[in-house]
Amino acid sequence: MISHRQGNAQRIAALDARAEALHLKRDMGIADARAMHPSIDIVEADPEADRRLLEGLADWCDRYTPLVALDGIDGLFLDVTGCTHLFGGERAMLDEILSRFFQQGFDVRAGLAGTPGAAWAAARFCGDRIVPSGEEEALLAPLPLAALRIAPETRTSLESVGLRTAGAVMAAPRAPLARRFGALLLQRLDQALGRLDEAISPRLPVAPLSVERHLAEPVTLTEEIERLVGMLATTLKTDLERRGEGARSLALLLFRVDGAVSRIALGTSRPMREPLLIRKLFHERLAALEQHIDAGFGFDLVRLSVLAVAAFDMQQADLTGEAADDGAGIALFADRIRARLGEGAVLQPVPVESHLPERAVAVIPFTEAPRRTTPPKKPDRMQAPMTIFPPERPIRLFRSPEPIEVPATEMPEGPPLHFRWRRALYRVTRAEGPERIAAEWWREAPGDAAASTRDYFRIEDAGGRRYWLYRQGLYGGVSQTPPRWFMHGVFA
Repeated sequence: MISHRQGNAQRIAALDARAEALHLKRDMGIADARAMHPSIDIVEADPEADRRLLEGLADWCDRYTPLVALDGIDGLFLDVTGCTHLFGGERAMLDEILSRFFQQGFDVRAGLAGTPGAAWAAARFCGDRIVPSGEEEALLAPLPLAALRIAPETRTSLESVGLRTAGAVMAAPRAPLARRFGALLLQRLDQALGRLDEAISPRLPVAPLSVERHLAEPVTLTEEIERLVGMLATTLKTDLERRGEGARSLALLLFRVDGAVSRIALGTSRPMREPLLIRKLFHERLAALEQHIDAGFGFDLVRLSVLAVAAFDMQQADLTGEAADDGAGIALFADRIRARLGEGAVLQPVPVESHLPERAVAVIPFTEAPRRTTPPKKPDRMQAPMTIFPPERPIRLFRSPEPIEVPATEMPEGPPLHFRWRRALYRVTRAEGPERIAAEWWREAPGDAAASTRDYFRIEDAGGRRYWLYRQGLYGGVSQTPPRWFMHGVFA
């Protein structure tokens, strides 16, 4: 038996057939149950483990339909509209689901109907039953009020006035029912009878494109899975070409024969539909997850889904047959690295509108970096050439400037002759500067702009090493605080 705490008492939450034969019931106190049968075995409920198990079963049911939703803590909703013919009809599909669950060690009940409410009632009160369209009212009429999925308080109120079955509620006048018991009662009744639509919200987004392969012999080797990925990607390419789109996010689902499901997802920095490239990406991903994927007795169903798409831009080749290089090779390389090491493995710096060096560049994920869609414009030969030299910047720029010590006897407006950095003393032999960078006054507090002004120097020490340091603040300014020196980067 399974127990759980209800209020201040420990009660029975679930029990098997042997416990029922001992005349034990749900919601009975554990103390009373032990008094009747001291030798019974009771296990404390673990709601989180039950939730994970139910989600695992929902993943497995994805082999029948992508529209799978959780129903409370002990049920699943499957929208099989348009899917039953793939499994030989409604009865064949229902029998297969029940048989597979039984082989996995689960005792389940299922119902199939035209409405979620009727299917819910058929599964929980009638066993394994298929309700033909239009016979929902005949199904519900003899069932208890719990078949309408209403709150226990509403059921108690209905029973107090003599309405003990769903048929009695359907025969009663609707207006008095709505006034006394609320509109939810009639809403649940109309949903079960098909008078009101009831949508099933799937727990996972439905892929716009998906292809799968059922296997007579389960596969276990990574090489076999990669070969199937290439075959499925070839089928996807035709659909993507017809839509003029490419895949930006892909998912590979591996359904194991014993019910476990492995879901492997990856993203692309650019729309992709070439089967060979898709196979290469999954090769990297499978290699990274090889230790975490347990094939068990093998996978009997492999599905490749496109989770996100984008417009696919065709490239116009020149007269030599070569297309302009717009960074596609770098994008593929980054995608393979990300597939092997994770989404944050490849970052790209992008310029930011700020003249402060540490704010002028931001590092973002490669897929979020803006893509140059047009090649740079070639200069006109008739125009006079013009060259602009930007300020020289160090190869290595520190994320945060590091403070250095400069003797107070140094010249106020010139570069330092000596400085101490990281406990080492350096002697300056050459210097160039200053390059003044004013503070961003719109971000500074009033009166702090002058104190934040920087004078940068490119200097070289006696060993030939070059540094980029700056003096923050001005001598003789409004602030009485003396300027401070910082190391911001090093040159090659």
